[in-house]
Amino acid sequence: MSLNKTFADVQDASRKLLSLSDEKINEILLAVADAAEKKADFILAENRKDLEHMDSANSKYDRLKLTEDRLKGIAADIRKVAQLPSPLGRILKQGVMPNGLKIKRISVPFGVIGIIYEARPNVSFDVFSLCLKSGNACILKGGSDADYSNRAIISVIHEVLKRFDVDLHVVELLPSDREATTELLHANGYVDLLIPRGSSNLINFVRQNATIPVIETGAGICHTFFDRHGDVQKGAAIINNAKTRRVSVCNALDCLLVDADRIQDLPTLCAPLQQSNVIIYAEPFAYAALKNHYPAELLKEATEDDFGTEFLDYKMAVKVVQGINEAISHIQAYGSKHSECIVTEDKEHTEWFCRQVDAACVYVNAPTSFTDGAQFGLGAEIGISTQKLHARGPMALEEITTYKWIIEGEGQTRGS
Repeated sequence: MSLNKTFADVQDASRKLLSLSDEKINEILLAVADAAEKKADFILAENRKDLEHMDSANSKYDRLKLTEDRLKGIAADIRKVAQLPSPLGRILKQGVMPNGLKIKRISVPFGVIGIIYEARPNVSFDVFSLCLKSGNACILKGGSDADYSNRAIISVIHEVLKRFDVDLHVVELLPSDREATTELLHANGYVDLLIPRGSSNLINFVRQNATIPVIETGAGICHTFFDRHGDVQKGAAIINNAKTRRVSVCNALDCLLVDADRIQDLPTLCAPLQQSNVIIYAEPFAYAALKNHYPAELLKEATEDDFGTEFLDYKMAVKVVQGINEAISHIQAYGSKHSECIVTEDKEHTEWFCRQVDAACVYVNAPTSFTDGAQFGLGAEIGISTQKLHARGPMALEEITTYKWIIEGEGQTRGS
């Protein structure tokens, strides 16, 4: 069955959004935030249906799981979005040409944004709030593993939209089957922008098969480099937080690089990880330094495949490097341009690392776990872009707007 009628309805709804004031949009967002908390029992009950069909050992399980606290956090993020200034109608550039033409560039919505995502029901709330605030309609294509959760969330949002007499097609949840994915990938003329959120396999599939513009939210293969001038106490806390705060997210630490001059500090740097039973895959020098200082059952010899892997689990690779330049070379070879960190007290090394490392987010003495739209003051995020065109890093309101030129004249005509 063709989804073109659905796509056309969403496109029509996107035009209607242009008539909503920012004040009305904010009222709707606050009402959705309230509803997310009031309907928590219903949403969590539907979420449990999804959880029952997934092995708790699956790396996606934590992302799929909703809790009352997580719903409160989602509601808080929606309220933050409502408090932010509108990204629309901003004058980005203006001037008067020698012939008297007044030219300005203003921010406008994309129109219809499609999101393809896996076991991440929070995305349904996040995307809706950001798209509504920026005047975009959205088409959501969730995976079958989160279908009960997503449908519950969208039903709660639709109840609020009905109250405010807003076209329900401003947020549309497609069927969870593969056929719907195929149609969305080729929704030329209906969908203005497509954003995949999920595994590298999903993102690569969308990039290779879509015939509409795509912004990649790539996998997060994140490194922390402990420099020869690093502070051990800071380093241990940063490494532990980056690895164990929440292992199933893209900003979690995957590989620790340690300067050879500080190899004696490796056991201290890794000691806190034992509390979370983190398995370490260590290359020979790191393995020798950790042997007898880290639980034997958690210490493994690394293979080449362990570097450049997004573990999404209580697992981490460790490598000893000969200085900052080898660390940078390793990150260039194995990183995904997501988030990278250096732990150092040396100003020159800080500046060199920040200049040379090609990533959306580069950290100095702070864990990569901070790569998040809410943590950056953006209210929420629609994804974390690892590409360089248009948007990079956490994407929020500004990144899901485009612009148009407005030219005002007084009858001028152009000569030959």
